[in-house]
Amino acid sequence: MKIVVIGGSGLIGKKVVANLRQGDHEVVAASPSSGVNTVTGEGLAEALAGAKVVVDVANAPSWEDSAVLAFFETSGRNLATAEAAAGVGHHVALSVCGTDRMLASGYFRAKVAQETLIKASPIPYTIVRATQFFEFVGGIAQAATEGQTARLPPVLMQPIVSEDVAAVMADVALASPLNGTVDLAGPEPIRQDDLVRQFLNATGDARTVTADPKALYYGMAVDDRSLMPGDNPRLGPTRFADWLARSRG
Repeated sequence: MKIVVIGGSGLIGKKVVANLRQGDHEVVAASPSSGVNTVTGEGLAEALAGAKVVVDVANAPSWEDSAVLAFFETSGRNLATAEAAAGVGHHVALSVCGTDRMLASGYFRAKVAQETLIKASPIPYTIVRATQFFEFVGGIAQAATEGQTARLPPVLMQPIVSEDVAAVMADVALASPLNGTVDLAGPEPIRQDDLVRQFLNATGDARTVTADPKALYYGMAVDDRSLMPGDNPRLGPTRFADWLARSRG
């Protein structure tokens, strides 16, 4: 079976491609670097010819409000058109848990627009909404830092490692379309200030973490529901502490 991974050169895409290539499948890693551009349409029809499944894990190059919306809307429309022409039978997309609860952010408004286009397309689909990745905890810390203090909201999160996300994306790609959404999270809930504190301690970073209920998350007010999965999510097996220990090794 031919499977095309859009965003196949990125953090998740590379892992999805590697997982799928372990089976007896023809897997195409599609990205602008390989001559496939979902925004301009360059190389898209050729890449999708004969494909049965498309896995879209691409992210926008710019997160500025208008740019990110234009990316996901244009890419979504071009993919839907090319998939219909190629006879694709399953569109699998990676999204974010809590997307529709964080519409103060232009990025999440763009992700909602992407999901809306997928649902309106005639192509059978499965949307996987994942929680924040372990690999991005350093970025959360940086965004919250002033001087030597990281000020963070003590809200619940349930982050996941990228390898576990990629494994589920590959599993979903080989399964029947759900025409629905699956939430995906790590095995354990943790408060954001504790998460960052553990990360900084493990990496020998001298910054101090302060819990502040009024602190923002990338400019947004969040609460204990904002960043968590919904009911009955799929869970990745990798614990944050184990990933930290492995990363230090």
